[in-house]
Amino acid sequence: MLIVGAKGFAKELLEVIIQENPQAKIAFYDDVSKNLPELLFAKYPILKNEEAATSYLKGNDQCFALGIGNPRLRYQLYEKFVALGGNPTTVTSPFAHIGSFGTNIAQGCCITMGVVITNDVKIGIGCLLNLNSTVGHDSSLGDFCEISPGVHISGNVCVGNMCNLGTGAVILPRVKLGNNVTVGAGAVVTKDVADNMTVVGVPAKPYQSS
Repeated sequence: MLIVGAKGFAKELLEVIIQENPQAKIAFYDDVSKNLPELLFAKYPILKNEEAATSYLKGNDQCFALGIGNPRLRYQLYEKFVALGGNPTTVTSPFAHIGSFGTNIAQGCCITMGVVITNDVKIGIGCLLNLNSTVGHDSSLGDFCEISPGVHISGNVCVGNMCNLGTGAVILPRVKLGNNVTVGAGAVVTKDVADNMTVVGVPAKPYQSS
């Protein structure tokens, strides 16, 4: 498994993978950060250019997982590593609970510890569901959404593509979020939100910079 990224969330993703398979062969990729060691935690190699990544994917199982946040960046790196020959892989913690009926999770997702996804839920490509977030029945997430720790998405909610829901946000039942929506930390969303909007507060309202 190649984890794209070698800082921040990538370290959490390592734990999720090791929970499921303590003997997993893992490497990291980071061609941006400065002064990285050759080995992360003195054990896992960090690849620092596309040539090394391509060689690794060809010589191993071709699976990669997105170890970074930010919906736009996740999309860009997803496309990059598919083009390099990688196979986008969904990583799910054994300490998450996934409903048994009608729930579908697309490729390239990351589902971390304490996540609860109930029945008849659709999760799009490349989504990140962080610690202790929940998604209620009959809800859907579009592609490349980032769901921060402690977010609660109620039943019958529709979240568009590339949305970013801040820590502790709550989305009430039957609310629809458009594409590229940002929800501030701790916000409670009670009404539909149009494309490309940022909402904050309780109840959530459009953000206006001073």
